[in-house]
Amino acid sequence: MKKQFSVLPKLAALSVLAAFAAPVMAQQAGDNLVNVGWFHLKLQDSSETLRINGNPVPGSGAGVKDTDTLGVQLTHFFTDNIALSTDLGLPPKFKLNGEGTLSGVGQIGTAKQWSPAVVAKYYFGEPTSQFRPYLGAGVTYVWYSDIKLNDSFQQSLSGIISRGTSRGLKTSADLSSSWAPIANVGVVYNFDKNWSANFSLSYVPLKTKADLTTQTPVGPVHSTTKLTLNPVVTFLSVGYRF
Repeated sequence: MKKQFSVLPKLAALSVLAAFAAPVMAQQAGDNLVNVGWFHLKLQDSSETLRINGNPVPGSGAGVKDTDTLGVQLTHFFTDNIALSTDLGLPPKFKLNGEGTLSGVGQIGTAKQWSPAVVAKYYFGEPTSQFRPYLGAGVTYVWYSDIKLNDSFQQSLSGIISRGTSRGLKTSADLSSSWAPIANVGVVYNFDKNWSANFSLSYVPLKTKADLTTQTPVGPVHSTTKLTLNPVVTFLSVGYRF
């Protein structure tokens, strides 16, 4: 009887080891994954000189601050290695600050960016692999909403346009929409057959044109500039397979 009881701890230890050695069986043909996590947008930004009715404002510029937002990713596996992901999320708010001769106005304004994306991915390794690196390429369509210009910038622009005679002119803004390609690399760590962690990096070459319209007594005045954003997007998330 004692011998029988002494064998039980050994059998339990072997069972635990077998459980850890068992294949994970994640990400295979037909699977669907949902990931929820955090997007961080690190901008490689620059801007062209502001032009008022085509005339440049010497030394003027603008910069955009990095931002974060909550994101959701939906992925379907067509084979054990090939998948298609759709990225969605709360639109991040970008803050645009004056630079050069516009640095005195501080924050020029804010805007929300919408950029749903579709990315095709190739996963390396087998469905039983615990670590699965991947490469991807895709496309996003980007547009902007809730564009607001700060009063200090509107007053400054009003003074430039009216040559100091007025600071009460009102200005509205529009940012152009565009398609942009995506280059993507990442890795998945599978905790078990259902749960996983995902980390990815994406590069998006992105530009937008800012068109400002100032209402004056003699008609509207248009000011334009081009902004280069080129964000490097990191996404850290937790995924569930179903």
